[in-house]
Amino acid sequence: MLLVVLGVSTLVHLYSTEYMSEDPHVARFISYLSLFTFFMLILVTSNNFVGLFLGWEGVGLCSYLLISFWFTRVQANKSAIKAMVVNRVSDLFFTVGILAIFFTFQTVEFNTVFALAPYFVENAVISLAGYSIPPLTLITFLLFLGAMGKSAQIGLHTWLPDAMEGPTPVSALIHAATMVTAGVFLIIRCSPLFECVPSVLRVIVLVGAATAFMAATSGLLQNDLKKVIAYSTCSQLGYMIFVCGLSSYTAGLFHLSTHAFFKALLFLSAGAVIHAVGGEQDMRKFGGLARMLPYTYAAFFVGSIALMGVPFLSGYYSKDLILELAGGTVPSGPEFAYSLGLISAFFTSFYSFRLLYLVFYGESRTPRVPLEHTHELSGRMAAALLLLAVGSVFLGILGRDLFVGPGTDFWNGSVAVEQRLALAQFSGEFIPTTTKLIPLFSAIVATSAVFFIYGSLALQHAPYGRFSPLLGLYRALSYKWGFDTVYNQFVNRPLLEGAYNITFSLIDKGLLEVAGPTGFGRQTILFGRLLARAQTGRVYDYAGFMLVFLCLAFLFFNVF
Repeated sequence: MLLVVLGVSTLVHLYSTEYMSEDPHVARFISYLSLFTFFMLILVTSNNFVGLFLGWEGVGLCSYLLISFWFTRVQANKSAIKAMVVNRVSDLFFTVGILAIFFTFQTVEFNTVFALAPYFVENAVISLAGYSIPPLTLITFLLFLGAMGKSAQIGLHTWLPDAMEGPTPVSALIHAATMVTAGVFLIIRCSPLFECVPSVLRVIVLVGAATAFMAATSGLLQNDLKKVIAYSTCSQLGYMIFVCGLSSYTAGLFHLSTHAFFKALLFLSAGAVIHAVGGEQDMRKFGGLARMLPYTYAAFFVGSIALMGVPFLSGYYSKDLILELAGGTVPSGPEFAYSLGLISAFFTSFYSFRLLYLVFYGESRTPRVPLEHTHELSGRMAAALLLLAVGSVFLGILGRDLFVGPGTDFWNGSVAVEQRLALAQFSGEFIPTTTKLIPLFSAIVATSAVFFIYGSLALQHAPYGRFSPLLGLYRALSYKWGFDTVYNQFVNRPLLEGAYNITFSLIDKGLLEVAGPTGFGRQTILFGRLLARAQTGRVYDYAGFMLVFLCLAFLFFNVF
């Protein structure tokens, strides 16, 4: 994990020194990148849950600083706040999970907790709201909810596409090998705990497969170049999560490693395209850039086909392995995971070639002025893309036997798998050849569909005019299944209205102000005015006041 994090982070730093060279705040940007990597190293190298949580919160802080780096942009600030708030929800569950671990095991050290976990499977309960819950079930479920936010699983994924408001190197660093994979790393790191609770593993499979499908379909009709790649990241994270739910943790880490390289390659290539055309990100305004940016096009093409799982590239060895495990002979392997994963693979191929077609093929739709300043990469940016492309091509074939090969002792027991599942990750070797070829066949069909649809301009001139029954589906995909709309209407708006009408108007401006500073100030003024009226300047008035107070004092001392 350190090799993956440091390798990709080094290349992103190298790329950033040239990409951000004209920005007046480049020193602040590089400082944020380095701090981000520092906290990620703390997260990976910690030997206890508290140290891991320190790195966990540190990368969350740095992601906020990096997304809002261009703080004069309103949308950048809103996206950074959204990322922070959504991650606070999952981090709350993670914090409670760490407290439950300490309450159960009286320690937060990984080695001690993992060694004691099998003894708490039976005859141990935690009382919560009058219910008795097995401690490991509660702990693993809370840890998974914490991982859902960082790894952008369905329901808590909405911050990920909006994080594209930051500079492109930020997108590569957050979405490739670091922040978003922290949730997957947490599940793999805590595999001895999760293996004791099969019911939570089934939930993990369900959430991961649903995320892969949802994100893949959401990326189909997006027009922002970076948001398409962001939804691709979300979908691939779903693959990593659900294969961990199948107890094939090493396969999840294998895909995490290969994905880091080709996803960083895609983001940095996208940054090169955006940089070349003057900051434009709408794919509908591109076209024909392959002739003007051949080096960038080659890098983008390699990253895209690696993502699709074309044979003998890294994605083929890791992503297709996940599909083979889901559809193979894994004990109790849920069929829906394989079905959703296969459908998601088809959509992945579709939006990948749709992106390539709109950006690099066909006639140019870019205005003339940006085209006059279009230039190819040079120097450090080109070197970073080249190294990432090499990793995207060769990492799968070179690391397959090391990560998931039969008989490998590379992990040395650091990843725990039940004995009945010890050979599960190798079962893909023995499934029918036709099952193995289905993902490749779906990629070919999806690619052909892209060229047919856009070649005939069916979706460019009449996206749903002739196909009115598909209008609802088209809108649902365009609006990303409506998650943001639902949250705004049923969560954010009621919370804001309640905060204004109750917390602000009734309590703050009402009760606290009346009984507090405003009310006290008004009563002091009124009392001062009454005292002012008593200052008449007449001696007999003052004598009368003195007589009244003497009588009251006499009565007080006689009574008490």
